[in-house]
Amino acid sequence: MMGKPRAIIVGGSISGLACAHSLGGAGWDVVVVEKASGLAHSGSSTGAGLGLDRHSCRVLAQWLTEQTLLHGSLPLKNQATDSEKKVCWTLARDDDFGFRAAHWGDLHALLYYSLPPQTVLWGHHFLSFQRSQEGVQAQVEIIETDSVIKIVGDLLVAADGCLSAIRRHFFPDHKLRYLGYSAWRGVLDFSENEYSDIILGLRRVYPELGNCLYFDLAQGTHCVIYEIQNKRINWIWYVNQPEPQSKGNSMTVKVRGDMVEKMHQEAEKAWVPELARLMKETKEPFINIMYDSDPLVRLSWDNVVLVGDAAHPTSPHGLRSTNMSILDAWVLGHSLRKSGVENLGLALKEYESLRLPVVSKQVLHSRHLGRLKQGFLFSPPHSFPWKNAGPEEREELLQRKMPFFEEIPLPGDILS
Repeated sequence: MMGKPRAIIVGGSISGLACAHSLGGAGWDVVVVEKASGLAHSGSSTGAGLGLDRHSCRVLAQWLTEQTLLHGSLPLKNQATDSEKKVCWTLARDDDFGFRAAHWGDLHALLYYSLPPQTVLWGHHFLSFQRSQEGVQAQVEIIETDSVIKIVGDLLVAADGCLSAIRRHFFPDHKLRYLGYSAWRGVLDFSENEYSDIILGLRRVYPELGNCLYFDLAQGTHCVIYEIQNKRINWIWYVNQPEPQSKGNSMTVKVRGDMVEKMHQEAEKAWVPELARLMKETKEPFINIMYDSDPLVRLSWDNVVLVGDAAHPTSPHGLRSTNMSILDAWVLGHSLRKSGVENLGLALKEYESLRLPVVSKQVLHSRHLGRLKQGFLFSPPHSFPWKNAGPEEREELLQRKMPFFEEIPLPGDILS
């Protein structure tokens, strides 16, 4: 075969861009097909925070030329809010966690700008694909002109998210699973007034904010609060409720003013005043509908492979989604570099054999953590026994209980 092998990556989110870095480093020519018209504004107040574990940070350090995103390591603290007395106390804490907090848009921008120009085809909507022994042909619509083009490659990488059309091709009956709760979330930018009453109040209640990620539990609900770069605070509040109606295939619900006002009222009942005020002061809060998926039985075919949320839709409680995506990309790139395009099927099988046991267990444990913190595992339901939690309940809250927390199977010592 003449020239570099070519990979068509469907999806330009963090998973797709991570694959572009990893496969490009493995000697592949890559093209990323993304329906969005361009890069999202990294400073957007409506973006989401995320957590990077020590494995992902080591991988990112090899891809990114700018390291300003990776600032400091955060321990994790689980604490409880007594909604009657409006006081908090610590239930459990993970130290030496090696966890780093970031904003989705910041990481996405760093990954994008570290790629060669023209890697990403913005405004290109993936339609379908055809496979043959010679490779893969993808049909793609250029949204601006409504014209359809064909892109030919040796490998199709499905990084098209939890609603993946490519996954649906192989698993037409596989469904997402609503978790029984949704999440209000937002980012408060306090760069213009870091000594405001709201920030000073938050630091009194959460004294390690900026150096610690807090999981705050109340009756039948919990909230995550942590500081991210450029003086912003990310928060997520999980609320048990019937599955909301969303338009199209979106995981995000467009909220109305009355919905936001009701959220503010409920926050005052559930949380200490400082946290409730954080939610009230946040501009443009939004709702994510929480889904995951039962683990798949396979992730690859002869010249098609699933990565990221296309391979393993997961709840956010294990802080795994972005981390699994980054490690998927890294392992895939290493397997392809080792085997070469002549042994593409073997490379994909190695990737699958290494990643499938890990992501399957992590998806299920993340589901368990969510059900635990939302009170689904207790009688009466929706009531975590934080007022008299014993050692076993507290132990369950620790993030290091996640399968493969310390070590993950890799093809050789590729992180050394």
